[in-house]
Amino acid sequence: METTTGAGAPTTAGPGAAERIAATALRPARTVVRWGVRHGLASVFLERSARSGDPVGRLLRNPAVRDHPYEVHEELRARGPLVGSSLGLVTTSHAVASEILRSDRFGVGWDRGAAPRLIRWALRFGDELDATGVAEPPSMLVVDPPDHTRFRRLVSRAFTPRATAAFEPVVQRTADALLDALEMRRGTVDLVETYAAQLPVLVIADLLGVPAARREDFLRWGAAAAATLDPGLPFRRYVAAERALRAMHAFLREHFERLRREPADDLVSRLVGLPDEEALTERELHATVMLLLGAGFETTVNLLGNGVVLLDTHRDQWEALAADPSGWDGAVEEVLRHDSPVQITGRTAKADGEVAGREVRAGTRVTVLLGAANRDPEVFDDPTRFDVARGNARDHVAFSAGIHYCVGAGLARLEGVVGLRTLAERFPGLRVSGRPVRRDLQTLRGFEHLPVALR
Repeated sequence: METTTGAGAPTTAGPGAAERIAATALRPARTVVRWGVRHGLASVFLERSARSGDPVGRLLRNPAVRDHPYEVHEELRARGPLVGSSLGLVTTSHAVASEILRSDRFGVGWDRGAAPRLIRWALRFGDELDATGVAEPPSMLVVDPPDHTRFRRLVSRAFTPRATAAFEPVVQRTADALLDALEMRRGTVDLVETYAAQLPVLVIADLLGVPAARREDFLRWGAAAAATLDPGLPFRRYVAAERALRAMHAFLREHFERLRREPADDLVSRLVGLPDEEALTERELHATVMLLLGAGFETTVNLLGNGVVLLDTHRDQWEALAADPSGWDGAVEEVLRHDSPVQITGRTAKADGEVAGREVRAGTRVTVLLGAANRDPEVFDDPTRFDVARGNARDHVAFSAGIHYCVGAGLARLEGVVGLRTLAERFPGLRVSGRPVRRDLQTLRGFEHLPVALR
């Protein structure tokens, strides 16, 4: 079993202990090097790209474009299905996105051995388990087969259609309890803080055997650590994210030890108790569970918030769903298509080949704009129109495609349907009240604050 690096954690730790460990564990030189190689270089490049007018650079650096990306998507679409940019190739095409995401000629990993010597040194010097996020190996997000196949096999049985369906009573009870609390408050509330974030984090905590009392910790850590999915973070924000990562790793280390002593009937207990021939290294275990925790609520928080805002804007559709709740499945698919919670992903060509009539050399990076592909007029009629009755809304690629298709997509859909339907039943007159605030992220699209009047 691989040993961990960095400061150890006590065998018991209450709320706040993980943050104290994280604060004392920061190593300034390594932190600076990590930021430089993971974000600093990208930041300089992206700023230069944005100033030159490159659409992808503007998309990733300009806050106004981040809040309203779809005009830039159409600017890129007008240039063709696969076009060059300062960041390599980029596609807005549903067909090209689907081909790339499903093709074994493209992967999520990259050959670090081919990097310049200074970059290789920086990656080795800065390597530390407790500062590792979900966008770094050995996270399933960024590794290819055979490692990806091994990790996915171990967790996918917890997300089969049957297993997901069995979770519906848990999701319903959780939604009901949260809305019971809101019934007592009425008035204006922040729906993200009181409901959209709470529902999925409580559900995933149950699935992974995490004490419900720690949900606020995970919401705080997850919000900070999610920023590491974006390229080119400012140094101060990276430091905040690293502190959150360290706190989460410290908690996980204690959680794993507790479950080794007292295993329960949950996914993490099964992962820590695997037989030797299947056992994950400590680093693999941390990466896998951190991804499940993060992905287990980040997408759904955004899905619920985006859905409420879209349905408030299209009031006739909210009322139609209230009259006929059988339409909620389609409504969730249309929210995923129209305002995708995950906007951007990427792949690297593993071999020379042709895509959309263009030669793509091995090592070429392709940025896939999922939000743009989901508004491709070649697939979706009148794609800018929000229509919960759209017949082919489920053809979206909001959950990616191919071997990296989101393992928890079924659970996210279930939480979306139950969460929005139950909210509409309890508060049919709910209205957005005030100005919703978008999250300051490019990869994930959702709301940080969503004030609503409960009626």
